[in-house]
Amino acid sequence: MGLDIYAGTLTRYYARNWKTTTQQWAEANGFSFSRITPQGQNADQEPDPDPQEIKKAMENWQSQILAAISSKDRPPYAPWTEDNETPYYTDKPDWDAFGALLLYTAARTYQELLPPTVEKNWDFENHPLIKRMGEDEEKFWSLFIGASWWLPIEDGLAFNAPCPTDEEITFSTTGALQMELNHINDIGWQADEATIVSWARNEGYPADGEIKDGKLTEDGIAEHTIYDTESLAKFAYSILWQAAKFSMEKRVPILLDF
Repeated sequence: MGLDIYAGTLTRYYARNWKTTTQQWAEANGFSFSRITPQGQNADQEPDPDPQEIKKAMENWQSQILAAISSKDRPPYAPWTEDNETPYYTDKPDWDAFGALLLYTAARTYQELLPPTVEKNWDFENHPLIKRMGEDEEKFWSLFIGASWWLPIEDGLAFNAPCPTDEEITFSTTGALQMELNHINDIGWQADEATIVSWARNEGYPADGEIKDGKLTEDGIAEHTIYDTESLAKFAYSILWQAAKFSMEKRVPILLDF
């Protein structure tokens, strides 16, 4: 199961009025593409939901969440954007790169050597350094506690609650994510914005195929099963950094889509 990052309104997300980078690439290159749900169903064959009904449901869910996390001695958190038109940001780090970013962060934090490579589909959740970071009570990071949604709030928060489909998940805030990403850059690359943005294009996974005459070919290109750890970490970092910036500018949540 792959991993996409989506930053946009929940209305667009649940109305399926967005396209993953894989879907965009497939359409641009003349390939068919189908999204399969976790239950194994073809999402493209499901009836189109009513965006207005979804918008009402998202606003109701949002008001309940904001009421639950707002403090009585402070002004309530402002609602974020909910509609079916606001632009969205998306990209696809997949789990290998996401895990590489966690490993890079943990290695830098504890001043340990970063393993130079990781294997395809590696079990990053059980890596000793990542587990150490997740269990460290002095380092409570959204990236290491299993957060899968970040709400566009500047304060650093983390909590468990039902998402709009009633599944209990871990939430955090874009403010917390930005603080974490800034700290990773400070203890590691110390890169400027232009460099960070470029990593989404210039770092990451090596090619397992190429387009020739409008067709995907793998001839002469060996399948890659070993990846450069730091390159994957930079790739995932760039995607999350851009999602966080977009989230704050447009006042929309960030979701891990998998």
